[in-house]
Amino acid sequence: MKPASTEWTYGDDGKARILVVDDDPRLLSGLASLLRSKGYEVTEAEGGRMACRILESESFDLAMLDLRMPDVDGFGVMERLSSEQPECGVIVVSGESSFSSVSRALRRGALDYIRKPFDPEELLATVDGVLGKRSLLRAHEHIRMRLEKSEELHRYIVNSSPDIVFMLDGDGHFCFVNSKIESLLGYQPTELCGRHFRHILDDRDIARGTYALKGPNISADNPRTLEVRLKTRGSRKATRHFEITAFPIDPETWPHTNHDDGKYNGREARYYGTARDVTERKEAEAFINFQAYHDLLTRLPNRALFKDRLDLAITHARRSEQKLAVMFLDLDRFKVINDTLGHAMGDRLLQAVTQRLERCLRKGDTLSRFGGDEFTLLLPSIHGYEDARQISKKLIKALRAPFQLGDHEVFVGVSIGIATYPEAGESMDQLIQNADIAMYHVKARGKDGYRFYSESMSIDTANRLSLERDLRMALERDELRVFYQPQVCSSSNRVVGLEALVRWQHPERGLLYPRDFLPLAEETKLIAKLSECVLDQACHDVGQWIREGHSDLRLAVNLSPVQVEHPRFVETLMAQLQAHGFPPQNLEIEITENVIMNDLEQISQKLRELASLGVRIAIDDFGTGYSSLNYIHRLPIHTLKVDQSFVKAIRRGEDGACIVNAIVAMAHGLKLQIVAEGVETDEQLTYLKSLGCHQVQGFFYGPARPADVIGKTLGHTPARAVAF
Repeated sequence: MKPASTEWTYGDDGKARILVVDDDPRLLSGLASLLRSKGYEVTEAEGGRMACRILESESFDLAMLDLRMPDVDGFGVMERLSSEQPECGVIVVSGESSFSSVSRALRRGALDYIRKPFDPEELLATVDGVLGKRSLLRAHEHIRMRLEKSEELHRYIVNSSPDIVFMLDGDGHFCFVNSKIESLLGYQPTELCGRHFRHILDDRDIARGTYALKGPNISADNPRTLEVRLKTRGSRKATRHFEITAFPIDPETWPHTNHDDGKYNGREARYYGTARDVTERKEAEAFINFQAYHDLLTRLPNRALFKDRLDLAITHARRSEQKLAVMFLDLDRFKVINDTLGHAMGDRLLQAVTQRLERCLRKGDTLSRFGGDEFTLLLPSIHGYEDARQISKKLIKALRAPFQLGDHEVFVGVSIGIATYPEAGESMDQLIQNADIAMYHVKARGKDGYRFYSESMSIDTANRLSLERDLRMALERDELRVFYQPQVCSSSNRVVGLEALVRWQHPERGLLYPRDFLPLAEETKLIAKLSECVLDQACHDVGQWIREGHSDLRLAVNLSPVQVEHPRFVETLMAQLQAHGFPPQNLEIEITENVIMNDLEQISQKLRELASLGVRIAIDDFGTGYSSLNYIHRLPIHTLKVDQSFVKAIRRGEDGACIVNAIVAMAHGLKLQIVAEGVETDEQLTYLKSLGCHQVQGFFYGPARPADVIGKTLGHTPARAVAF
């Protein structure tokens, strides 16, 4: 069966193809000849049966048939045409003239009815008219189908667009929106048509979005483009970023009819445009911007953003004649925890520290991570020193409570330097540098505190840099010297120990004392190497005297917090002793209470390990730090050294004497040795003897001396007249 076609079926020569059907051969031949004379391509079928066979293999534009035929009548042929070639037109040429026959033929789809005998001219005119009409109908149908396909294609393109496509009326109400809005924002197109587009604008962009369409100079060549946030359906908080491009519609070129599916909502479109989802791009830009100005570990502003905000704050403070403060914060003992527990735990600690610090701040303050374990804090618009002082106290208190890192409980203090504007500097760099200097002065005085910057802290920056350079060279050129101060038994006046004290033989400045360079050594991280050099020299000198017959002579050395807090402290110390063949039982290490309390658990373990190897433990400057019977009872301590500030205050009835009394009594109760520092007068020595103080040291027996002097006098009983 040949399929129906919607195309016009002219033959290859462009002539219309006509099937002529009649059971009278003479009439059939005459009609076919007439039609051929007018240029039509004619096929003859003698009777309805033959016509049906021909229709199985050929297609026609027009069939002219008789109604009354013996085998298959005209109505049967028409039925076959209707089912197989519905586009083929039919003209009945018949001798039947009854109304019922004519009516039935027309109902079956005949386009015209010609009675036999026919007028040739009339018949040709009828054929020409029917074919012309069929041609117009087919052309119209063809155009309609093309338009329908075109509309389907455009609708597919619009709804398949990766962007939201919309139309608005002159007031900004939706006339049309494609289905993409459902997948991007969750709205049905039908629920938005007729509503103002501000309905989906984020509240922060409503004013800017509505003004955009009302702006001047918007045209097809100059469309309005802007970025806005659009709300997703059902949540005001969920927003996405879109780039909107809107064009005005020219009323002269736009059809004013409403769309048949109702999406135009009876409104006349005046704008059309697209909305492209740029959320991922905006988020990527925001992340890149965040990376550029924030520390990714703590999420705090980084150095660049802090300086930018400080610069703005200085400008504001200068204009409004206000004060501001810059704080430089350095965590105490962070490096030890980081080295001991690993960098992952160190990172967790920094995050926990950040959270505590942020809870202490005011709105408008800026806390930044400056690098490593260093933080900076900007306090704008303060009234004076007291505001900065109160914030500092809150920060220090916040960090004193222990941090829980997995199974470990660790303690971290903070040293804070403060520089105020304009007293401590009027520029950004000056304030940061001076706050840094003040912080290192806190470090040098025992950490875990705060200090305001003053001019005396930085006499000459160039001199400071020069001294740092010289100190580094001093370690290489062996310019450090070890002096020794005797520790004397108060009852027998016999030297029982020597405290090793460092001096620096500077090639230009002469002999420098610890107060001149130890703070700088702490600040520049050279203190560990310096202490190692001192211990090496002291082990060499005192070890030699021990081997020469002073077998009970004790070496007392001060150790820096950096050394004690190092994870391999015990291993390194014992390796040094072994290298010099120095007996551990002749060594007494002196550490301060602050070092112990920074991490009581870890320090206790190290001290117990040393004590088990024979090393003695002394608490230096006792009474000036935390002074807790609890930690003294828990630690393997052998000696308490009474700070010289209490010894100097010994007068009958003064507070200093009461403190010394209490310390000595406590030491006796705990069966600890007592060494009193800074003894300078007979009165002090007599008082200490009366209390039962075991050992003393100080200028009463002379200042600290170099090894060659000590070596010559070790055999003598020290007295004030002797060369100690």
